[in-house]
Amino acid sequence: MRRFEAGQTVVRRDVQRAGRVWSEQALRVVADTEAALVTACAPGAEARWPALYAKARADGDRSVRTEAFDAMATGQWELAPGVWQETELLLWKPPGMWFSVNAFFVPTDSGRRLRNWYVNFEHPTRRTQDGFDTFDLTVDLLIDPDLSRWQWKDLDEYAHVRRLGIVTDTEHQAVDTARAKVLAMLEERSGPFADADAWASWRWDPAWPAPRLPQPTPATERVAPTEG
Repeated sequence: MRRFEAGQTVVRRDVQRAGRVWSEQALRVVADTEAALVTACAPGAEARWPALYAKARADGDRSVRTEAFDAMATGQWELAPGVWQETELLLWKPPGMWFSVNAFFVPTDSGRRLRNWYVNFEHPTRRTQDGFDTFDLTVDLLIDPDLSRWQWKDLDEYAHVRRLGIVTDTEHQAVDTARAKVLAMLEERSGPFADADAWASWRWDPAWPAPRLPQPTPATERVAPTEG
């Protein structure tokens, strides 16, 4: 399996079942090992998001996100350019797993702090020439910085995408299994939670400029993805 180098720019793509790209995000590689692909994002990083998602963020209107899912179900959406703002993101993605563990950092008067951990339930990684593909399955887990408390997020949206058939029964079963695994990791302080203090002290390398996306290329021109 191809490994990425620390500092390399990679692209995370969310790819819908029919093969259409739902979103793209430019990231920097922190580490790539057998345990996990660890990447990071900082303000100024380039992205492409569904236009309705961009509108929901700009207007502060969460109901527009529902319209975006309706558009996904019909296969009719357009991508809009975006720029990552406000937070630094550290993303830990183990191979073969239906989730990623994310840490969000926000600036403070004295520097910055870990705002929260965020577990995103998604398809296992499929590596590509430019980075990796996955697909966000909507439901998330928010965890306090000290790992003491957690709560589920976006359960209403998850129920909606289930009704629309965006998340199939098979995917739903995989999510349920992944949810149980993550909660066990949290309780046992295993996986990235075993090194929570080290991850919480992570810093974006000042030598790294904000990552940029490559110019779009047709899917047929991309190297066939591999698991990992």
